[in-house]
Amino acid sequence: MLDAHVHLWDLDRVHLSWFRPDLALPRVVTAEDLARASRGAVEAAVAVQAGDTLGEAEWLAGHAATHPIIPAIVLQYEAGRPWAGIVQPVVDASTRSDAPHPRVAGIRVPTPQGAADLSDVRGLDRLADGLATSGLVLELLIRPDQLPAAAALAARHPELTVVICHLGLGRGTPDATWRRGLDAIAAHDRVLAKLSGLHADGDDAARVAGIAATAFDALGPDRLMFGSDWPMSARVAPYPEIVERTADALPELDATAADAFWHGTAARAYALPAPADVR
Repeated sequence: MLDAHVHLWDLDRVHLSWFRPDLALPRVVTAEDLARASRGAVEAAVAVQAGDTLGEAEWLAGHAATHPIIPAIVLQYEAGRPWAGIVQPVVDASTRSDAPHPRVAGIRVPTPQGAADLSDVRGLDRLADGLATSGLVLELLIRPDQLPAAAALAARHPELTVVICHLGLGRGTPDATWRRGLDAIAAHDRVLAKLSGLHADGDDAARVAGIAATAFDALGPDRLMFGSDWPMSARVAPYPEIVERTADALPELDATAADAFWHGTAARAYALPAPADVR
């Protein structure tokens, strides 16, 4: 299985501004911890930077470089902050192999507090141009009402691969705004999405199944990928249960479609070798 969305950190070495003891998250989360939590089910994972500091980015790149289970990382660009350190060279690289850290597969822009049209994300089109040139991914952490703006961005940059985190929904309500947004991104073949971050406490099986059905109808298995959102998801259920709940929520898939969802789509998006087995 290829997990397209995990987070790793070591608070003895890096700072995360959002971290609080009441969040019930560990202070140290490593690739070894991921392997143990998944009970060996994860053959590879994409680690997404949890914060936005240079020190954390460098720690994550170094950690991934020594752990084959993390063949790709995604750095985070916080709107309003200048590119610095290893982020700017990644954007400027003509190919992924030219970047200072070859395991950097993309940049994530989180905008859940931003404008619906993404107009307040400074340098977004320049970032998109650079990533398209180097063959890297632009990830967007966005709200349902921002999905049409993501579609417009994709239209302006047809060579760019865009990945929507958590289906642009997370634990939100799958209402008409979200469905219209999903239809908007569906019109652009290079916009993909992670089925991740959806599970909530309690019995939410029907809700997640409905979300998955809508997403598969709009995008299909070749544009959807599994992401555990671990260790955030561990506050809801252990890793194996998150996988089981996700599998139970999926519409009926043939072997080819299942292979795409559980690893093929992510392997293609992040230019990774696909794991041998689905699960």
